[in-house]
Amino acid sequence: MKHRLASLAALVLTVAGGTVALTSGSASAADCGYLFDDFHYNSSSDPALTANGWTPRSYQGGPGVPGANWSAGNITFPTNAGQKVLQLTASTDGTAAGTNHAELYSTQKRYLEGTYASRVRFTDAPVSGNDGDHINQTFFTISPLNGDMDPTYSELDISEYLPNGGWGETGPINYQTTWYTYRADPWYADNLHSEQRSSLDGWHDLVAQVANGHVVYWIDGVQVGDHGGKYFPRQTMTINWNLWFIDTATHSGGLSTYIEQVDWVLFAKNQVLTPAQVSSQTASYRSAGTRFADTVASSGPCVNPTTPPSSPTASPSVSTPPPAGNCSSAANWQFATAYPGGSVVKHEKSKYGDPSGPKSGQGVHLWKARWWTQGSEPGWTEQWQDLGRC
Repeated sequence: MKHRLASLAALVLTVAGGTVALTSGSASAADCGYLFDDFHYNSSSDPALTANGWTPRSYQGGPGVPGANWSAGNITFPTNAGQKVLQLTASTDGTAAGTNHAELYSTQKRYLEGTYASRVRFTDAPVSGNDGDHINQTFFTISPLNGDMDPTYSELDISEYLPNGGWGETGPINYQTTWYTYRADPWYADNLHSEQRSSLDGWHDLVAQVANGHVVYWIDGVQVGDHGGKYFPRQTMTINWNLWFIDTATHSGGLSTYIEQVDWVLFAKNQVLTPAQVSSQTASYRSAGTRFADTVASSGPCVNPTTPPSSPTASPSVSTPPPAGNCSSAANWQFATAYPGGSVVKHEKSKYGDPSGPKSGQGVHLWKARWWTQGSEPGWTEQWQDLGRC
């Protein structure tokens, strides 16, 4: 569940320096598993919606206005320009009881490395009522927080659009935030973020490439963020969209209603697709008349799904895997080294998922890379198979 419990000014927010060139193969190359949906449903109670792995939220709780309602009825599927779309609707009269939020999320927590993309329509003004509310329009992935400062917590806010601002900021402003962990009380957050301070009213193609130890964010084919290091996700996540009010501080009376629309979603497992390849893959599904496809579980996991960058700006070194792999011959794992699938290293996992932090005390283990990886610490991610203690 998304969470925002304090002003962004109170967060620990640092923009990552540098970029990395991610090499992409053709979108029609070896199928590592895809999810595609163009949201051709009749209503939030359409059996096909849940059968295809989506859940409309219907329970109370955060984020946003305490005591607000989350209703499946706020999820609809109207037609826009001849195409069915997912629509989230949120409204407020300035009271908790009169505030309604909307969220749709994937029922299964099964998404990690690969390319996430969605075509989303943000709106600057309400469809009815007075403007000015602190409304948040989102597309994100998330895992549960298993206690304060959970070191395996993973969340990628691919876009959080605040047309009227919020968290002490004036709008319009859009965020990409990559989370390491947080604590609710007293509030503390550890993340990286990027931002755009201009209107995003209208349709936009949002893409996040999660691979090679980096999360690279794009809007309409333009790179807007590159986050890495310990902030790289450490466990599988759900895919989500939600629409909610941060607070009611700027509400000016009456009932105000806002919408967010989603044209389609695409996830390419263990593949780095460029924004152009995302568009091509989506067009291929639609030209074939495919409204929904899901091969995430049946394909892959794809050994060596991406190749090392040919001339990366971050200049990582590329290792050659040892021929046999044992505790005497294996090299120590290095954060900056790119490891092809089959590489064997030795490493004692960190205690909190931070390679530069204290050790776990579990001793040095031998690890084998399941596929090409960089910046993913053995013991904390699925990229590495544990071959046992040395």
